[in-house]
Amino acid sequence: MALASFSYYSSAMLKRIALLALILATPLTAAPVRHAPAQAAQPKYAPPPAIQLQDVEHVVITTDQGEIVLELDGKHAPITTLNFLRYAQSKRFDGILFYRAMHLPWGTPPSGLIQAGTQGDPRRLLPPIAHEPTTVTGVHHKAGAISMARYAPGTATGDFSILLSDIDGLDANPKADSEDDRQGYAAFGHVVKGMDVARRIFDAPLDPEKGEGVMKGQMLAQPVKVITVRRWEGAWPDQAPAAGAAPSAP
Repeated sequence: MALASFSYYSSAMLKRIALLALILATPLTAAPVRHAPAQAAQPKYAPPPAIQLQDVEHVVITTDQGEIVLELDGKHAPITTLNFLRYAQSKRFDGILFYRAMHLPWGTPPSGLIQAGTQGDPRRLLPPIAHEPTTVTGVHHKAGAISMARYAPGTATGDFSILLSDIDGLDANPKADSEDDRQGYAAFGHVVKGMDVARRIFDAPLDPEKGEGVMKGQMLAQPVKVITVRRWEGAWPDQAPAAGAAPSAP
């Protein structure tokens, strides 16, 4: 698709191709059973702890492909940053998946994003948060940015995307025709280490049959497991933590 058609693509489709749509994890074609199996023990999550938000926060996402270190902008995007930390500190992100890679048909590869999150799991979800548009925060959708998935503005919960390239069409656009595009999506930080890990996830094989609508074919054939997501406690070192370093007490 030519660059000239990007504005149409972003206004008509980007709100659905997901940063963006939260995908239900329940299979739609599961075979019926005569007797329901015994229920497995369900994880219970403690209420999120009180967090004293810093202007700059660091978070380590440990996946089975390696670590991704984030720098979050608590000063300019406090609502979205605090929400992410609450999920991390209450361990609601432990065991989630990177399940999607959106490959954009323009730009120099890699062009697109990867997406992870709670996928609507009610056991993990915290209440939706107020929307922080890029026109307010000044945090834009550039390569390496982290941004919240949502339906309408004000519905973001526990799904997020990491951008492999600039996607300016996700920024708020005050001149757009629709309120949804005028608000855009909420970027709130960026990757400071581990873009090579993000690239490996982005390059992983896709399943052409997975996904619905415009997202069909964008789901990873083998999702990447997130082992832990932890806030870095204490002063941030000059260098990002070495692989295997404990960001905080488990």
